[in-house]
Amino acid sequence: RSGIVAGIILGVGRAVGETMAVIMVAGNQAVMPRGLLKGVRTLTANIVLEMGYASGLHREALIATAVVLFFFILIINLIFMLAKKRGD
Repeated sequence: RSGIVAGIILGVGRAVGETMAVIMVAGNQAVMPRGLLKGVRTLTANIVLEMGYASGLHREALIATAVVLFFFILIINLIFMLAKKRGD
């Protein structure tokens, strides 16, 4: 049972962090989508694609994006840890 939970945690973490496949599939649009079927850009892709030339406020915004992504992953891991404790 613990192996299954560990696999789920690793799978979700990888899905959140997967960049290149999502860039190709999701359309890599740097603007807010106006519908469910419009292209989007993930947080990770935004950081990877723009960090090379960012400076000043733009760089700070990308670092803030990384912090938001970190907290998303932290919350997901905490939820799985709580679910695992309830299951034991």
